Amino acid sequence: MRIARFSHQDVITYGILDEGDLVVLAGDPLFAGFETTGQRVPVSDVTLLAPVIPRSKIVCVGKNYRDHAAEMGGEAPEAPLLFFKPNTSVIGPGDTIVRPTQSERTDYEGELAVVIGRVAKNVPAERALDYVFGYTIANDVTARDLQRSDGQWARAKGFDTFCPLGPAIETDFDLTGPARIVTRVNGEVRQDGPITDMVHSVADVIAYASAAFTLLPGDVILTGTPAGVGPFVAGDVVEVEITGLGILRNTARDA
Repeated sequence: MRIARFSHQDVITYGILDEGDLVVLAGDPLFAGFETTGQRVPVSDVTLLAPVIPRSKIVCVGKNYRDHAAEMGGEAPEAPLLFFKPNTSVIGPGDTIVRPTQSERTDYEGELAVVIGRVAKNVPAERALDYVFGYTIANDVTARDLQRSDGQWARAKGFDTFCPLGPAIETDFDLTGPARIVTRVNGEVRQDGPITDMVHSVADVIAYASAAFTLLPGDVILTGTPAGVGPFVAGDVVEVEITGLGILRNTARDA
């Protein structure tokens, strides 16, 4: 089932994607389930929004693909390397990434995003996927020069518009299948890697994170990026595609 959050006639609501239409839901499915109103709206008549706005936090995993760790000049950490992005960094499909004046280099990082569906604390890895609501696409936009100069990642990863999410949440996604992350800039492929190359699995990351802090419904976990990260500039169109999840497309501009 694919769930979208959208705006239609100045009303923001949720729907189930079904053959070019959205079957309108009665409320936020994270809290209200999948009861429908009986209304159908053509996708062509709506504006798709970020499929979730985390109530609490966005948890990210650094260097979770060995080839990316190598291109950054190191090895993949033995344990998940966690950091946060603020929920104010979230934008949706089609929204504009704003390159801040403080940075001279902004990079794309295409990633699989996991949406938590219920309260998770001290969850064992073997049950961790039971706490997942679904999966979507993320772009972990990074001010690379600030990441290097600051010595920690909060500012470099946390600017407004630095967490595009979308286009929808897929509740049934095969983590062991052939899905690949492909990132393009102006149509040119820059990243292409299978999600099965993750060093630390989704289940292991959820277990590790929930041992430190409680994960809440709507929290999002970004699971890392394959090799090929690089810069984009104002006017560039950045697309992240994951097999089975669609394409997340955003254009950049300078602040």
